[in-house]
Amino acid sequence: MTQLILEQAMNGLQFGLMLFLLAAGLTLVFGIMDMINLAHGSLYMVGAYLAAAAAAASGSFVVGALAAVAGTALVGALLEVAVLRRLYARDHLAQVLATFALILVANEAVRMLWGDQPMQLNAPEALAGPVEIGGFAYPAYRLLIIAVGAVVALALYVVVTKTRVGMWVRAGASNREMTEALGVNVKRLFTLVFAFGAGLCALAGAMLGPLLAVQVGMGESILILAFVVIVIGGIGSIRGALVGSLLVGVVDTLGRALLPWLLREFLPAEVASNLGPALAAILIYLLMAAILFWKPAGLFPARG
Repeated sequence: MTQLILEQAMNGLQFGLMLFLLAAGLTLVFGIMDMINLAHGSLYMVGAYLAAAAAAASGSFVVGALAAVAGTALVGALLEVAVLRRLYARDHLAQVLATFALILVANEAVRMLWGDQPMQLNAPEALAGPVEIGGFAYPAYRLLIIAVGAVVALALYVVVTKTRVGMWVRAGASNREMTEALGVNVKRLFTLVFAFGAGLCALAGAMLGPLLAVQVGMGESILILAFVVIVIGGIGSIRGALVGSLLVGVVDTLGRALLPWLLREFLPAEVASNLGPALAAILIYLLMAAILFWKPAGLFPARG
């Protein structure tokens, strides 16, 4: 039982760090631009498809991942300049409707380019086997995901807190008008932030592609979790996005693995089998409700 808990906790850590890659870009866009972008998950899908296509063409997973990050960042920058820039002054309803339309456009564009069938993205052969950790075997590729997520989180923390660009980003999240008055080119900053967020989405899509199906519509379900993360962590807060991602990843993974088992101790097996997955599915939303009850602005609000 201890081994199961430890293994699922590692899976939760891995999933949480990948959620952070999506939530970090989303919380920056939401916090700085005051822009609700429902198409953020579509960039994750585009990144996964570009990674699969580039890896199949080159025979290298690393080349595929790098091509996905660069290509999706370019797509994100073009999308911001051509479409989203016109939505900043509109209300949130207009933003929701417009970016929902972008989801439909992205799904159909992917179907036109790669078809309806899921694409295959394989992990590097060198990481196909397990690694012994504390007496139990854990997949080497999942350890790579944890390592990549941790390195990106640390690098992002350094950029946001220690560099001039990070200072502009934090200033824009706290007071956009004052940032403009101080001479920062806000249009260029917005394009840079959006492209950076799109690149993080692509990295998440490339890393999770070998574990999940690379298919049309794969971004919608994970987008919901990304919004839960930024609400829990605090809109505009990178630290909040990291803490919220880890909380959601660990709680969701452990809940799905352990709740059915715990319920079998008190309920008939058939009832526990049906009730366990249903309760596990709503566990993160109960977590969000509890946190917002005590801290309505989230754990680490950018304007706190």
